[in-house]
Amino acid sequence: MQMNPETLIHKYYAGQPELEQLLLVHSRQVADMALCICDAHPDLRMDRTFLYEAAMLHDIGILETDAPGIHCRGMEPYIRHGIIGAEMLRREGLPRHAGVAERHTGTGLTVQQIERQKLPLPLRDFSPKTLEEQAICYADKFFSKSKPDERKTYERVLKSLERFGPEGVERFCRWHEIFAV
Repeated sequence: MQMNPETLIHKYYAGQPELEQLLLVHSRQVADMALCICDAHPDLRMDRTFLYEAAMLHDIGILETDAPGIHCRGMEPYIRHGIIGAEMLRREGLPRHAGVAERHTGTGLTVQQIERQKLPLPLRDFSPKTLEEQAICYADKFFSKSKPDERKTYERVLKSLERFGPEGVERFCRWHEIFAV
């Protein structure tokens, strides 16, 4: 069954046009890069339709978070947007898309990282599993909702990941070897 991610985004964001527009811009940037990765690496045999849909929906949960700088006026900490989005997508009957939303924060989060950083998340592994999840997570790191007009360089992405520890940097470098376009 074909689904339209923009229609689903509008369903949840209709009353917040600034946030909806910001989410659509960011999601399209990530989706475009993920599709470029898919097209540049046909040997990886990624599901192109799913890749587009999931990239468009990966941040749908920001609606319920508290991040006024990007028009989010919810009550939840921003770090929880992935699991919030996953819950929304599961309710919509999209469990595979939910996996992307749940596992795209940083380069994925391990139980050890959640414990060490005392993050307000369930103690379970939130690392991207499939190639599609990894490609979307990789692409997402190049774009920021707070600076929607710019694409980060590879070096800048590495620098931004350093503060969270070496695991994320190493994972991103591995992905770069696989996904670079």
